[in-house]
Amino acid sequence: MSTINTGAAGSRYSTGAMIFHWVIAIAVIANWRIAEAAEHAPKADAGAIMLNHKALGITILILTLGRLAWRLTHKVPPISNNHANWEKILARTVHIIFYVLLIGLPIGGWLGVSYFGKGVDVWGIFTLPALPVGEDPAAGKAIFGFHGTGGEIFIYLIALHILGALKHTFFDKDGTLWRMLPFGSPKG
Repeated sequence: MSTINTGAAGSRYSTGAMIFHWVIAIAVIANWRIAEAAEHAPKADAGAIMLNHKALGITILILTLGRLAWRLTHKVPPISNNHANWEKILARTVHIIFYVLLIGLPIGGWLGVSYFGKGVDVWGIFTLPALPVGEDPAAGKAIFGFHGTGGEIFIYLIALHILGALKHTFFDKDGTLWRMLPFGSPKG
């Protein structure tokens, strides 16, 4: 895919990076809402709802691995020198944590169901078998506790990420948001 680049040379992410970013972002928010729906659904319906949560989680994992491969093979525009050092450090830290959670949460969910002796059906296309950990429902429940906490942390970091984008757009007016969109004017 080609790089869409208006504004300062090299200041916009590639089309592939944009597609991965927005598809994964939408999938993560949808998966959070699916988990919330399952949590508030009658027990008879919660299991069926969670099948979608698990399948979408594995889909997010696959997309994230694709995004990482894309990132390793395509140049990433540098962070603007107009940002304060604390902003650069915070942005890099949040992005690293995003990747850890985008990989760790789906694997953790898979591990949790594996402790119940179950695999993960992915949209009826394929099934990931249970990991070879042996059945241990107590360990599975503990993993799901960590999984839920990780999900909550992820939502808070997404909110911080959105607030940062809004700050740069409406207060700093530095064009940072436009680096991840195919329109607007990013600034170098």
